Amino acid sequence: MNITVLGEATFESPIGHSISDSLRIPENIVIDPTSTAKEALTFELAGPRSKLFFDPKHTRAGIITCGGLCPGLNNVIRSLFLELHHAYGIKEVLGFRGGYQGLDPAKGKEPIVLTPEFVHNIHKEGGTVLGTSRGPVDIPVAVDNLIQRGVNIIFTVGGDGTQRGGNALFQEAKKRGYPLAVVGVPKTIDNDVAFVTRTFGYMTAVSEASRVLSNAHNEAISVENGIALVKLMGRHAGFVAAGATVSCQDVNFALLPEASFKLDGFLAALKERIIDRSHALVVVAEGAGQDLFAADELKKDDSGNVKSKDIGLFLKGAIEQYFKSENSPIVMRYIDPSYIIRSSAANSEDAILCDMFARNAVHAAMAGKTGLVIGYMHDRFIHVPIELLTSRKKSMDPESFQWKAVQASTGQVDLFE
Repeated sequence: MNITVLGEATFESPIGHSISDSLRIPENIVIDPTSTAKEALTFELAGPRSKLFFDPKHTRAGIITCGGLCPGLNNVIRSLFLELHHAYGIKEVLGFRGGYQGLDPAKGKEPIVLTPEFVHNIHKEGGTVLGTSRGPVDIPVAVDNLIQRGVNIIFTVGGDGTQRGGNALFQEAKKRGYPLAVVGVPKTIDNDVAFVTRTFGYMTAVSEASRVLSNAHNEAISVENGIALVKLMGRHAGFVAAGATVSCQDVNFALLPEASFKLDGFLAALKERIIDRSHALVVVAEGAGQDLFAADELKKDDSGNVKSKDIGLFLKGAIEQYFKSENSPIVMRYIDPSYIIRSSAANSEDAILCDMFARNAVHAAMAGKTGLVIGYMHDRFIHVPIELLTSRKKSMDPESFQWKAVQASTGQVDLFE
């Protein structure tokens, strides 16, 4: 996939090594020699280039964080700044506050001028020091603001909606002939971004969720006929619920968006479990079982995402009602730790991943590349056009090893039919 460049790169890079623009990473590395399918996509390898488009002494960059919280946001902010400041020696880095609203002078607060002192300890905390919000911004107004402030580079840290906004900024700046490098760092705790093997924050979420599941198991097993129901993140993909299930190994039922289930079959299987073992641990991803709700007008959040119905509370009520009708007493524990998990600080694995995403984003921007998001495939960082990345969603294949691992660790029957 070809990446847009702002023009000829003529400034010498201060980075001691570089890679060629000609290097490519294939989308698929497992090849069937008998297949007649057309050749898969290949992507430009990320990394420092020998020549820069921007003169560091006269370059100003901006950073925004948008959407829901995710472990590692402060790590990304810190590493973006440190690479820009120390490795490239650029003039100034602005932290726009409150998500895209921060790009509108009439709505947002004055941006923060980032310094080594400001970012010194932010990676040790969850959340984002720049603040966040959902929803769009008036794109012409935002570009006016960036031009007036002399911002040459803007890093957009967020999910699909954020990157679509970044693409709009890129297109508007291009239309005006203003050389603005827009580089996205993909953020989603759900790990459902295409062309990204693992998003930052995911492993922290799995670790924190696994701890919750272990404690929920203790709750269930400590009482007669105890049922613990835990709702985890995952609007379109169940990677967090699946990863935590396999990590914990105490889960008896895992309900994911990718695998529909029959409510009657699930309740009957749950009753059998209670009769046999007197306790059960159930995990449900927030996007699972949406077909169980009555069809009505879909509601969307400020970022344009369809709001999921609350499957956790729905299942809690259905379980309680079912066992009451069966004249079978249970002790119900319902736990939704989502906000606690997503506001956690990044663990060491995610901290390293955040650093690599950020540094590769800086390399791309300084070389004058724009309209792209940093991807991560086959243990390599790549450049993905924003439009391509936002056109796809990643989800778990019910035939994949990940889903089979969930089935093996829980022993649950497909679809509970």
